[in-house]
Amino acid sequence: MVQLPPDLVMLERGWLSSNSLLMLGDPRGAVIVDTGYCTHKAQTLALVRASLEPTRQTLRLIVNTHLHSDHCGGNAHLSAAFDGCAVWIPPGHFDAALDWDQQALSYAPTGQQCERFVPTRALQPGETLVQSDRAWQVLAAPGHDLHSVMLFDPESGLLMSADALWERGFGIVFPELDGDTGFDEVDRSLDLIESLDVRVVVPGHGRMFTDVASALTEARSRLAFFRRHPERHTRHAAKALLVFHMLDVGQCTRMELGAWLDQVRIHQVMWRLHFSDRPLDSWTDELLGELARAGALRLDGNTISVQ
Repeated sequence: MVQLPPDLVMLERGWLSSNSLLMLGDPRGAVIVDTGYCTHKAQTLALVRASLEPTRQTLRLIVNTHLHSDHCGGNAHLSAAFDGCAVWIPPGHFDAALDWDQQALSYAPTGQQCERFVPTRALQPGETLVQSDRAWQVLAAPGHDLHSVMLFDPESGLLMSADALWERGFGIVFPELDGDTGFDEVDRSLDLIESLDVRVVVPGHGRMFTDVASALTEARSRLAFFRRHPERHTRHAAKALLVFHMLDVGQCTRMELGAWLDQVRIHQVMWRLHFSDRPLDSWTDELLGELARAGALRLDGNTISVQ
């Protein structure tokens, strides 16, 4: 088991919500990095309050590594619960968040929810976030999201990698699904991580880990495979979209899922990208069958549910 210093607490709630890192030990109040998905907002607030209670502190700041719904869905609820505490986000989507442009923020194209919040200021790559005795370096980490950042504490060697590096890979490379470059950016973010003296990684999803070299090797192997077979990356992304939705709703009929998918632009974009040689519904059924055989979903007649 990886042990964090007493001033740091990782909150893990399953794959529907990103991990959060709660930074304590500062007389000004605590900082939380990423806040999970909105359907977990009450659980997130309860976990934060439980961690803060022994310290008699409040939450002074919310920081987001990027603005995907599973990383910032608790922003509004937490900010309201702690007297409208500040919210800092990466600069790339700052104006979109102010205007609440759900197309630019990816919520409408992916069919995902996020309660509106108001960012206080942009968190710029290259600056330092000081909390307690730690000086967290803000590092640009494009790839999974063009505007994503990581936080690194050189003293402890702790990296909050968001979705740039997991123990077994990295997050979906969304720019590639829209016809932009993304794999090269993933490669550069992995190079950056390798250049740091990282001793502990708090990833965006999954458990903390210390074997950074093995994680980087796994990520590079996965990246090389996706470069050779971009259609496999797209298929992986399409299945992840379906699983995320089913984790959110729990159970639905095939007709209800189809109605939802009709409103989800990215599902149709992925189909056109590599799989339009077959009807869209047939491709969707293929994906559902693969997920059922893998044990991720249960298909019972017309009913779909999570395992």
